[in-house]
Amino acid sequence: MPFAFEPLEIPEVILVKPRAFHDPRGLFLETYRRSAFQGAGIAADFVQDNLSLSRQWVLRGLHFQREPYAQGKLVACLRGEIFDVAVDLRRGSPHFGRWVARRLSAETHEMLWIPPGFAHGFLVLSEEAVVWYKVSGHEYTPEAEGRIRWNDPDIAIAWPLPPGTRPLLSDKDAKAPYLQSADINFVYRR
Repeated sequence: MPFAFEPLEIPEVILVKPRAFHDPRGLFLETYRRSAFQGAGIAADFVQDNLSLSRQWVLRGLHFQREPYAQGKLVACLRGEIFDVAVDLRRGSPHFGRWVARRLSAETHEMLWIPPGFAHGFLVLSEEAVVWYKVSGHEYTPEAEGRIRWNDPDIAIAWPLPPGTRPLLSDKDAKAPYLQSADINFVYRR
């Protein structure tokens, strides 16, 4: 099997571990195989791929697309290392407002599946990082864009920032609303 799938503390968020094949020429690995992902319960229709290059201590997030344009994301770090976070925004969910995170790096090749109904963000831990992610559901729709403040005390994400270090944020991310006042329209469905 080219992948192992590990549900996290919020079980809809899944750590994907591809199998890498190394030889004297380098390495080969599959990043996606529809049948394997569907077998693990990830029946995503991917519609867009994105790539970002960011320097150390850049924090991107927490971002989401409101219904009816919700997106799932399959996130990988192609160079460097990031702290990748998903926050449950599904009203009525037993995990609403809770977060899970994993370190993703070019060395491990692990990916994180973040389904629709979650906010996503990441902090760059290495000197720079190249992050690639596949988006499911809908292409980016500006009028459906949503954000949550990265340091919302009700969510209390333990970002691994050195003492006294402030993350580098976009203006939009720095001014994002807190969870209590954000325009969120996701509903938990069992």
